[in-house]
Amino acid sequence: MTYAYKLMDSPVGELKLVANGNCLAAILWENDKPNRVRLPNMVEANDRPILIETECQLHEYFAGARNQFDLALDFHGTDFQKKVWAALLTIPFGETRSYSDIAAQIGNINAVRAVGAANGRNPISIVAPCHRVIGASGDLTGFAGGLANKMFLLSLEAGQTSLEAAAAEQTHGIETPTKPARPLPRSGTQSSLFGN
Repeated sequence: MTYAYKLMDSPVGELKLVANGNCLAAILWENDKPNRVRLPNMVEANDRPILIETECQLHEYFAGARNQFDLALDFHGTDFQKKVWAALLTIPFGETRSYSDIAAQIGNINAVRAVGAANGRNPISIVAPCHRVIGASGDLTGFAGGLANKMFLLSLEAGQTSLEAAAAEQTHGIETPTKPARPLPRSGTQSSLFGN
């Protein structure tokens, strides 16, 4: 089946949602490097159900009304990359992990740099939350969408209301709850990053 895409406006810029059949294959950034995620030629198809559902769930996420995604995903990469991307999917909303945490989780504590490289090639940004991976010191490190967008996503998940309000203005009429559902602060939460 042909790969198809749909463009979406968001608080972090225009996103390119890409489907392979009935699965989401990529979410690409407006200024993404052309070879960061290698995909075959694709056609614009705004009527693909998976792309419509992805856009809907992303709008809910930006509005503070969704803290996990329910989408069929189609990752294409090496076996190692797929292990890293699967580990990303286990990071709870509102929490962060270090590259060494991910390396330990996939059973290869010496693969911190390789984890970083795989994280950087994550094709399904936001849904597979590579933005939740930070340096061991707590520093925000490289991010395909840019560090400002990484900070925005982490702040949004930390429940900073000014960002929720800004995101709500972009969501085409979706109501924003006054307080998004989020887990209580635990070790590894963004509260340590933002002093909440």
